[in-house]
Amino acid sequence: MSSISSTCSFLALTSPLHRSRPCFSLQQARSCYQRYAFNNYVSITLSIHVRSASLHPSRNLQSCGNAIAPSNDGTVSVINFEDVMEKDWSFLEYPDSSEEHKQKIDEIISAGEITETSNVMIAIGSEEFVDRVVDSSNCRQLLVVHDSLFMLACIKEKYDKVMCWQGELIYVPEKWTSFDVIFLYFLPALPFELGQIMEALRKRCLPGARVVISHPQGRQVVEEQRKLYPDVVVSNLPEKMILQNVAAEHSFEVVKFSDEPGFYLAILKFEPDYKNE
Repeated sequence: MSSISSTCSFLALTSPLHRSRPCFSLQQARSCYQRYAFNNYVSITLSIHVRSASLHPSRNLQSCGNAIAPSNDGTVSVINFEDVMEKDWSFLEYPDSSEEHKQKIDEIISAGEITETSNVMIAIGSEEFVDRVVDSSNCRQLLVVHDSLFMLACIKEKYDKVMCWQGELIYVPEKWTSFDVIFLYFLPALPFELGQIMEALRKRCLPGARVVISHPQGRQVVEEQRKLYPDVVVSNLPEKMILQNVAAEHSFEVVKFSDEPGFYLAILKFEPDYKNE
């Protein structure tokens, strides 16, 4: 088991009210720690221990916290966090291990055209997809963005050099290097309008960057998933005309679009010279 180092940072920013939270740092295998600061006078260290994987990650997380007042206050109080509830993301891990499925994953990765100097981001990915990117591609930097602390802890346990950040895609801190490749592996889980997402990506992309929107099972499966997991799957995959129009408004060009019954793939290229001010 690989050790988990401080190169993994998590920041829970699921709404504007959470934007001031500092980062998570994983210090031990399957353990996560977060320090919160409130009104400049009290801090809380939150320890989350991931016990074992199951189809219901929310059952695997327990947490406790100590609120420590600053030295000039002289008092110490304790706050207990009974449970950390997570959404069920298990449906992203497909049981299909067929050669056809592997070829679809490889096609998605190939669409990013990753090189050794690429800075890559994966948003709302599965462990399977992250594993395949790590195994098949060499890049300078890989950042995984996800809502699930459980998912990120499992990824970080395996890969010391993969950076992880917990929170919403549009709130990824500016400190991260601009990206050459962005995989929106499960776009329907992002609770934002397509225009908001494109605007956020425009600020994070280098000229010529590629944004790959995909689903290895296609639109029909997404619609079924939306019925089964309405708290997670909040939208459908964009139609070609809608995607082209929104992309063009934010300096992206759709260079490839495939919307087959069992496979969805859209490749966008960032062309800042074409931006409409």
